[in-house]
Amino acid sequence: MRRWLLKLLKSETILIVASVLALVSCFIVPPDAEYRSYIHVNTITQLCCLMIVVCGLQRIGVFRVIGSRLLQHASTARNLVIILVALTFFSAMLITNDVALVTFVPFAAAVLIMANMSERVVLVVTLMTIGANVGSMLTPIGNAHNLYLKALTGMSSLEMISIMAPYTTAAAVLLLIVIAIAFDKRPVSQLEDLEAGVLAPEPDKPHPDEIRITGYGAGYGGWRTIVYALLFIVCLLAVSNFIPLWVMCVVVVVTFLFTDRRVFKHVDWGLPLTFCMFFIFIGNMKRVPEFYALAQSLVGGHPLEVAVASSQVISNVPTTLLLSGFCDQWKPLIIGTNLGGMGTLIASMASLISYKNVVRQYPDKKGRYLAVYSAVNVLFLVVLLALSWIIG
Repeated sequence: MRRWLLKLLKSETILIVASVLALVSCFIVPPDAEYRSYIHVNTITQLCCLMIVVCGLQRIGVFRVIGSRLLQHASTARNLVIILVALTFFSAMLITNDVALVTFVPFAAAVLIMANMSERVVLVVTLMTIGANVGSMLTPIGNAHNLYLKALTGMSSLEMISIMAPYTTAAAVLLLIVIAIAFDKRPVSQLEDLEAGVLAPEPDKPHPDEIRITGYGAGYGGWRTIVYALLFIVCLLAVSNFIPLWVMCVVVVVTFLFTDRRVFKHVDWGLPLTFCMFFIFIGNMKRVPEFYALAQSLVGGHPLEVAVASSQVISNVPTTLLLSGFCDQWKPLIIGTNLGGMGTLIASMASLISYKNVVRQYPDKKGRYLAVYSAVNVLFLVVLLALSWIIG
């Protein structure tokens, strides 16, 4: 029991903190009819459906197969790293930074070993993590907090993309510069057997879900790939308000009941629950005049800087949920919460995925990873903050 509690505390720390805050706030503002207006149903619905579809695509191995096919064209160390970083950068725009890192960081570690580049794993994973964080900030579906802010403000997808486009573009250029300086054009080992070496199940280990569902060499999903891709389009249409949310929910849930029921077990339900707990806390505290006035004064006239600073301590998703209740300057809040994902290791909780993967495989590189990650992230944060002040 104690071991289970410790594991729960480590894996769901933010959810537990949010639940405690929500519970305490219920004693300050006793439950009444207004509670029904707290939960932002649109955000929760969109988030859950997107998570189910992306998890389905992940379980049939689509993303790793795409990565293996692209990497077969890498002939130099520099090209190899560019492709690995590009995988997290572009995929995070559509499948979130969390899923991009869960999928491609272990994949990259295996690829680097095959290419005799395992000594560069710390810097490569650091750049992949930054790639995921700066790529995901471009689109409403790249980050959970962007999805919430889009629904809250009523912005169009194009409007939100236009706000973050300069920062994502600048970060992409900076990533290319760092890679060009840090990696040369020396040839890498041939990667023709990459697909079998990285994706095929090892005899002495449990088979991955995507192999269990389709069988290795069976096309990695076959017709499921087409069906899930269509479901993803349905989700995009719902997020962009082209179709009703209830249509998206029915189509997604019913489809997975027939194609892969186990997907519901593998979705990270802690994230939407965390949102709900914060919604309750914020809804209650907004009804306390003294707290509301204090929160507004703390955000003040610098929501961008406050969002960045707060994200370094509690990460950018809780920061978004908290500040959005006491701030109506949406553009600087969007920029601040997205840029705030860089800096410390916990600024974006997705970054912990990379850290855990590296430390698990290379426990002796823990200190080096923290040092390299912090230095490179601070560099990117400083450059992008300066850009925000220039753009004004």
